[in-house]
Formats: sequence, structure tokens, C-alpha cells
Amino acid sequence: MRKALLSHVKRVVVKIGSGVISTVDGLDEARVASISKDVCELLDRGLEVILVSSGAVAAGKGQLGINGRPQTIPQKQAAAAIGQTRIIREYKETFNTHGYNVAQVLLTRDDLSNRRRYLNARNTMMTLLEYGVTPVVNENDTVVVEEIRFGDNDNLSALVTSLIEADMLIILSDVDGLYDSNPAENPNAELIPVVERVTPRIEAMGGTTRGSLGTGGMATKLKAAKRAALSGVGTLIVNGRTPHVLQQVFDGEDVGTYFLPAQSKLTAKKHWIAFSKKPRGKLLIDDGGRKAVIERGKSLLPSGICGVDGGFERGDAVRLCDRDGNEFARGVIAYSLAETLQIMGKQCSEIATILGYKYRDEVVCRDDLVLTIENEEESD
Repeated sequence: MRKALLSHVKRVVVKIGSGVISTVDGLDEARVASISKDVCELLDRGLEVILVSSGAVAAGKGQLGINGRPQTIPQKQAAAAIGQTRIIREYKETFNTHGYNVAQVLLTRDDLSNRRRYLNARNTMMTLLEYGVTPVVNENDTVVVEEIRFGDNDNLSALVTSLIEADMLIILSDVDGLYDSNPAENPNAELIPVVERVTPRIEAMGGTTRGSLGTGGMATKLKAAKRAALSGVGTLIVNGRTPHVLQQVFDGEDVGTYFLPAQSKLTAKKHWIAFSKKPRGKLLIDDGGRKAVIERGKSLLPSGICGVDGGFERGDAVRLCDRDGNEFARGVIAYSLAETLQIMGKQCSEIATILGYKYRDEVVCRDDLVLTIENEEESD
């Protein structure tokens, strides 16, 4: 069965966690070299591979004399500046030994929130792949601040998967996959081989814990799998410490946990709106407007808006929330905050009279809107 699921895969994103290539003392150079060699064997098979590699902070903190996780942003940024050069050197040396080249791509959330920069990043990586070069992607920790962080590289790997239209996301973790309970606490915990859909029940299995070296845990990996699924892409979580696990994957062995892609995927533009473009404000929608958007698939009209929060300009992403502030959709708004405040609660026919002009009847057009809640949840 696993071979059939992978038969269509030509382009794959491989996310490498800090817990896989780092130790408490710093970068595990031998493991980086081993994984690099395995990736080169995938390239020999004709696959295109994009690496999303963590570990920069862990690789650099030792040279600053930092024990454990850096406690301040400047410490983390300094460690990342040192560690990033070490990691890319390790990848470069092993890849070159096997006749391949790598290129470093450092991103912040701003790079993917802005549509033009998003497309520029996509074009750069597509060109690298055309020339047979493997992009090594990481968050630009040396300059990033909290407002423009991806949050973790699991999230970044899902966004990159959508960005370059990959066929599969593989997350190399320090565990074998998703278990029905915590294997560290329950010796009888069982590995779940296939997940059809990431439901709240599945998310609860991920817990909230994270490793001592990285920023993510199983919970962030489940979110990444859910986001990748909405791009129509399957995700496989496997143990990156298992020797030659990537070869096992593409030999069709039943390793790890495979998350099936969604049956109905978001378009690339809607996926960008939902996950890459950072919302700048919030619209409170009355019950009628909410039902029109969710149940009837309509655009958001000014008459349905009963409140506004935050600041935004025309073309920014906004959250669509019910009267209690619960988000149910995101979209690109056609009017600025000042304009929205004037036309909210009004009829479309009144827009031109109130503003002296009209861009369109819809405040958020259906083509620029994506639901962020599921209409159906499993009952168990």
C-alpha cells in the first residue's frame, strides 16, 4: 500500500528537526552527513528534494558558551548566525562528495506574507531545482522577531511544501511517528500507521510537549500535516535517527505515520491566504453574514459587518469572526480600515454615496476568502 501512495512523488520536502541532528553539546556532524548521503541517493533516483533544516541555534550556542536553550532573542540570533554557517558547510561538503550542490535559503514570515516576495521565493527555489541544486531552507533567525516568526520549522516546512508545489512532506523527527498515547509514559502505546484526517481527537494525541533543542513537538507536526493536506499533499512522520530511513520510505516499507491528503484541497492562492499571509485585523460578523459565508458560500458584504478590530489597509488579510470573536474565515479585504468603518452595516448600493467611490460590492470576495473552521467534525 505504501508504495502505491508514493508512486506519484517526484518532488519532496524533507524537514529535519533539531532533535535529529543536534545533541546537548551541539551539532551532530556525523548524522548530518548520513542524512545528506541518503538525500543524495534520492536524487540519484530522480527525485527533487528540498530540505527544511533546523539546528542552527543548537549548532552555534556551544561556541558562545551557552548551556541549554538560549534565554534571550539576541542570544538565539547570535547562536543562529554562528550555527547556520556550520550546518550549510556540512551539507555542502557531503553533497559535493556525491556530485550535487546545495543552496541556502533563509526566510521570514514577511517573505511569504507579501504576495510578490512569496512568488519571488518560489521562483528562486524553482530555478535552483531546474539546475539540480538542493535548496536548504531555514528561518532567518539572525534577524527575525516575534511578529514575523513562522513559530517553528514544522510550520515552515508545510508552507514550503505549498510554495513549491511538492508532492510529499517528510518530517524527520526523534520519534517513530504518532502514537495513540505517549510512549514515554505508556509502554503499550501503539504506533498509528495511517491517519485519514487530522481531527481534534488526533490533535489531542499530539499533546503540548516540545524537545529541549527545538521549538516544536508532535502537536506542531500534526498542524503541519493538516496544512499540507489542504494543499493536496500527504505527510509522513518518521524517526530521523533510524539509519537510512529515507531509503526505507521510498522502498515502500511501512515506517512512521502517513497522513493522507485532503480529498478537496485549497487552491494555491487560498492556501496562501489561510497560512502564509499574516492577518492585520479582525471583522466581527453578524449571524446572517456568517451563515451566508459558511453555509451558502457567499462573499462578505458590508451589511454583515457589526464591528472592526485592529488596523489594516486595502489588500491586507483579515480574520472574519462571529460576534464573540471566534474566527471562522480569513480573507483579503477590498477596503481600508477607515473605509470599512464608514460602510459597515450598510447596503452595497450605499457604498458609492458614502465614500464617493466604490471598488466593489464585496468587502471580502469569495475568491479571496477561505474558511478556517471545519463544517463537520468526527463525533468521537
